Amino acid sequence: MIEAGSRTERAAAATMGREPPTIVYRHGWPTRVWHWINVATLLVMLMSGLTIFNAHPRLYWGAYGANQDHAWLQIGATEAGGFLRVGSLSVETTGLLGRWTNAAGAEVNRAFPSWATIPSGYNLAVARHWHLFFAWIFAGGLALYALWSAASRHLTRDLLPTRAELAPARILHDIGQHARLRFPKGDAARRYNVLQKLAYCGVLLVLLPAIVLTGLTMSPAMNAAWPWLLDLFGGRQSARSIHFIAATLLVLFILVHIAMVVLAGPINEVRSMITGRYRLPKE
Repeated sequence: MIEAGSRTERAAAATMGREPPTIVYRHGWPTRVWHWINVATLLVMLMSGLTIFNAHPRLYWGAYGANQDHAWLQIGATEAGGFLRVGSLSVETTGLLGRWTNAAGAEVNRAFPSWATIPSGYNLAVARHWHLFFAWIFAGGLALYALWSAASRHLTRDLLPTRAELAPARILHDIGQHARLRFPKGDAARRYNVLQKLAYCGVLLVLLPAIVLTGLTMSPAMNAAWPWLLDLFGGRQSARSIHFIAATLLVLFILVHIAMVVLAGPINEVRSMITGRYRLPKE
């Protein structure tokens, strides 16, 4: 749907001798509702998940994992300070990870600091309650959004790249344009570009299902009900590692997403995710 801007905008444009802005209806209400619910649920799940990780700040591959087993990732502290160890690579992280200073000025040995966790103090039981409660909201919202996307053809019409868009030359061109901060304008801004489509499909079709399924795999009750999940991911410890990796990639996506919103025009972008209406940038 296309609009020629609000009455105030048209009047202001006419007074200044300019063409009125073109307003398009860009986001349907299910997308907007799901987006803002995810903002809250993912924030709580991330912060409570860090508290859960603090209980055993090591990751393993396989079915088993204990203090004496080899961890492919570890966050900890020694007398020398905090460290992040991935394989054979070790990086000092004192002040951020492993060992940090709290508000009272005392040094604390913990993987993630209190300002990044829910609850701020260490309480594994409470963190699990927060994490699992919001996980069901997240999973339910994802299922409903998937059904709506299939029924409305939102996935195939708006998100899946076409064969022409997947041409290497097209992808390299869009990468170059984004690297120069040259974002689509005019009619081209009406639709998602190929980089957006690839990113959104990667999140919707790969990262989010992986997070949900690996989360279920770590549940003893689900192990009894759906034992095939353990075979699918190679054990609970492998599922925990994949869960952590997928969550980290999701955080990176969110940071890039926020950066793109700021660079493309935060008022217009955020307004479109609240009202659905998006002002096309002039060519």
